[in-house]
Amino acid sequence: MVRIVRGIVALALLSVAAAAAAQKQPAPFAGGDPKAGKTIVERDCVSCHAKQFAGDPDRMYTRPEHRVTTPQKLLAQVQACNTNLGKSYFPEDEENIAAYLNSEFYHFAP
Repeated sequence: MVRIVRGIVALALLSVAAAAAAQKQPAPFAGGDPKAGKTIVERDCVSCHAKQFAGDPDRMYTRPEHRVTTPQKLLAQVQACNTNLGKSYFPEDEENIAAYLNSEFYHFAP
């Protein structure tokens, strides 16, 4: 019985470690939560970006001439949108958004 419990605990720890490794983000938003960021992006960003790009909000991130070329620029762009649109996001919200956008579109390494 003890072996079974130890095996289950070991498996659980490996699963948690693998999930954490898969979610690592670059330094400027290393503490960001992509799931929380996705919620904010879907609520506040998609409709505006869709208007700018003929109904294709993802084009904001995938167009060849996009401005975001580093993790620092990604966070700076999120911060600029927050300021320019008066969203009043907290810094952790900005990090969450950047973490989501990085995991979904940019794929900058940690």
